[in-house]
Amino acid sequence: MNYLFIKHIHITCAALSGSFFLLRGFWMLRESDLLQQRWVKVVPHVVDTLLLTSALIMVFWSGQYPFVQPWLTAKLLALIAYIGLGTIALKRGKTKAVRSWALLAAMTTFAYIVAVALTRQAMIPFQLFGIGF
Repeated sequence: MNYLFIKHIHITCAALSGSFFLLRGFWMLRESDLLQQRWVKVVPHVVDTLLLTSALIMVFWSGQYPFVQPWLTAKLLALIAYIGLGTIALKRGKTKAVRSWALLAAMTTFAYIVAVALTRQAMIPFQLFGIGF
């Protein structure tokens, strides 16, 4: 396997993960029974495991590490926020309003992660608050 192949796996898994999260968010808003199907609960974990594994392989192969490379640090911190917001949106939010806001915030965070990945810049949101990367 080469780096480019792993990168393509990573990109594909990122697209699948984000798309499937958005679909589950839509189902949550519609209070669909589809959210309770077994495959809907299993597939995201498989995709996200492949996504994380491919990311770790690329990190080690490239020698670029979070807390050394600012853009990777930004992606890692945003990923933690995305996971937290995602659990509120799909599971832990007490009301539909809370889940809806968490869904919007999670998708905005996902878009930020993609933007950082494409530009390799921590970008404006951090710079607005005077946090330098």
